[in-house]
Amino acid sequence: MTAKPAQPAITDLEKKNDAGSKQARVIEMLQSPTGMTIAAMMKETGWQQHSVRGFLAGVVRKKLELKLNSKKIDGSRVYRVDGADSAKPSGRQSKRRSA
Repeated sequence: MTAKPAQPAITDLEKKNDAGSKQARVIEMLQSPTGMTIAAMMKETGWQQHSVRGFLAGVVRKKLELKLNSKKIDGSRVYRVDGADSAKPSGRQSKRRSA
């Protein structure tokens, strides 16, 4: 018997960073000027409502540190992020001192 060469395993992080992933698509849609509703996110991803809310709180707000805004428009809550430049500075970054 000959051993097959080990193929590198695709990590969960690599799957999440895929441009075509559900998370990437939702974040892209959240960055659009119109934003999106929870119902639209559910339809786009196939996730249940509690999963969408968990994604918004856990990934968008906490992990990615994006500023998530919401507005009630015509009786529906619309969520939107301002983009990558709205991310809060991480506590891990070194702070520059002015001379």
